[in-house]
Amino acid sequence: MNGVLNVCKEKGYTSHDVVARLRGICHQKKIGHTGTLDPDATGVLPVCFGNATKLCDFLTDCFKTYEAKMLLGMETDTYDTSGVMLTNKGAAGVKEEAVREAVLSFLPGYDQIPPMWSAKKVGGKKLYELARAGIEVERKSVPVKITELTILAMDLPHVDFAVTCSKGTYIRSLIHDIGEKLGCGAVMEELKRTSASGFAIADALKLDEISDLMEEGKLEERLIPTDKVLSAYPALHAKEEADRLLRNGNPLEPSFVTESLKPEQAGLFRIYDSTGRFIGLYRLTNGGKRLKPDKMFL
Repeated sequence: MNGVLNVCKEKGYTSHDVVARLRGICHQKKIGHTGTLDPDATGVLPVCFGNATKLCDFLTDCFKTYEAKMLLGMETDTYDTSGVMLTNKGAAGVKEEAVREAVLSFLPGYDQIPPMWSAKKVGGKKLYELARAGIEVERKSVPVKITELTILAMDLPHVDFAVTCSKGTYIRSLIHDIGEKLGCGAVMEELKRTSASGFAIADALKLDEISDLMEEGKLEERLIPTDKVLSAYPALHAKEEADRLLRNGNPLEPSFVTESLKPEQAGLFRIYDSTGRFIGLYRLTNGGKRLKPDKMFL
């Protein structure tokens, strides 16, 4: 099977667990996920099958939207409720308006320090492996972008909010940093990814649903074709004489495609052979005189 499946990751699974389970369900080895979710987090996890595994980098770099539950008044070593308690000041004196100001102050982004309990590597070691060994290391801050940040509900000390952010943003760290700004501390209670790379939670399938569809022979109907995922890039269609060059991953002259190209159209294009088969992404270069392969999906 080739394409992308919108999976709803359930609580207790790592992203690697999801892939392992799918390999068993689908009897296919070539499967890859598009970015990690903590075991306690739920929600959208696009999973790539077959030649679509080459899409993983494209999809990982996209903005993602989450809904999170924040608990004010305490801090833990993991920045969530599963960790060891470090402080428990309570949030009796915190006002709703102060919470709103603190939350919205992180728009449109900031320099974020990754949490120790994360899969980020420092010196070749995952931070959570070091944390388990009782070792804390210095982490460099990373600029993150936040395009939307909305409070959904507030019943102090509990706050629900939605956030759309760039790759590499840790929501646990954002919550920790909000707690620091308020001076009372804060931890994450729940996290759900509601959209990623154009995939929405409403269309996501749980693993048991995927298993049922596989048994019914209907799973491929739910796979999004590789080229459709890349529909933001304009399409080019090759002439028959270019088919052999295309399938071998060779560059093409613009005269080998049916569309008229202009030099100012530099960028990536989806390219199809004369039979309509999707070949890959080509880039227009050399002032519009050359189409060069960027990523092949054969």
